[in-house]
Amino acid sequence: MIKKTQKCYIYTRVSTAIQVDGYSLDAQKDKLRKYAEYQNYTIAGEYSDEGFSGKTIQGRLEFQHMLQDIQDRKDDVDYVLVFKLSRFGRNAADVLNSLQLMQDFGVNLICVEDGIDSSKDADFCTVCSGRDRA
Repeated sequence: MIKKTQKCYIYTRVSTAIQVDGYSLDAQKDKLRKYAEYQNYTIAGEYSDEGFSGKTIQGRLEFQHMLQDIQDRKDDVDYVLVFKLSRFGRNAADVLNSLQLMQDFGVNLICVEDGIDSSKDADFCTVCSGRDRA
């Protein structure tokens, strides 16, 4: 039996041109590329928004482009990789709506630094909404 090669998109975001604490676009991309290589995922596309807040998906053109490519089944990806959930979004409603759209097309979210994989985490909605934070 031949195992299907799994494909992913990489999404990175910084809210300022110079993001601190190792969240620069280059640092995020490097970490995500290494993760994809380790998991034997093929990177089908990279999307990056620089200088945009995660409070809303409005204005985040690359994020919206990625979601449209998922809906169009452009690359038939299995996952979207992000550095941390906060890079995907900070608004629980946007995060959950975007995640639902992705899952409607068979695409799961992996937040590498947070150890979150929506294909495996039954409590993902709790994590997304921030209800698990101390």
